[in-house]
Amino acid sequence: MLIAEEERTIAVDPSIIPYWFQLVLINGKEYVAQDCGGAIKGNKIDIFVDSPKMQKYTVEIYIKREE
Repeated sequence: MLIAEEERTIAVDPSIIPYWFQLVLINGKEYVAQDCGGAIKGNKIDIFVDSPKMQKYTVEIYIKREE
């Protein structure tokens, strides 16, 4: 069972970022790709929060490579 965590779980397009990929950095915070929303296609992500404000913005994300 998936339990989403605020500011830790992100929804992704699994053809771009695989599920359970744990090294996605956004604004210096580490996130886990755990979900796929219906509107999440291509180079978009959705950060899970308990109180959504329905805002959109553009930000660079980094995928760390395991060494």
